[in-house]
Amino acid sequence: MALASIYEGSSRTKAAAIGSVTVQIVRDWVVKFNEHGTAGLIDRKPPGQPSRLTDAHRAALVQAIEDGPIPSIHGAVRWRLIDLCLWFWETFEVRIAKPTLSREVRALGYRKLSARPRHHAQAQGAIEAFKKTSPRAWRRSRAGSAPIRPT
Repeated sequence: MALASIYEGSSRTKAAAIGSVTVQIVRDWVVKFNEHGTAGLIDRKPPGQPSRLTDAHRAALVQAIEDGPIPSIHGAVRWRLIDLCLWFWETFEVRIAKPTLSREVRALGYRKLSARPRHHAQAQGAIEAFKKTSPRAWRRSRAGSAPIRPT
């Protein structure tokens, strides 16, 4: 309504009052409408900072994860995010934070896997013995009980 009133010749102040917004917002709307048309009025996600990783970096990351670390070279027997951050710096001189690398690794389809903890002195088969089995949902009625009949 505010933009329509402007194109009919009213002032931006009057258009701001019609739209219940400030004059600055009406000005922004006019600029967006003049540059992009009605599509410019739709709120979009801001572009944000571009990714530090290129497609070549991602391909090298996939290869490094698939190959695994070499203990004598990388100083690790399994990849942790902090180890991969260090590997990125040593290989490409690209500084990347752990949360960012975690998002990238998840986007590549990898998940963090860890073994379920088990006490070192736990007896073999103790968990299976501890688990309780639930009774079956349906059981045969006893032979001596009378069936229920509708009245």
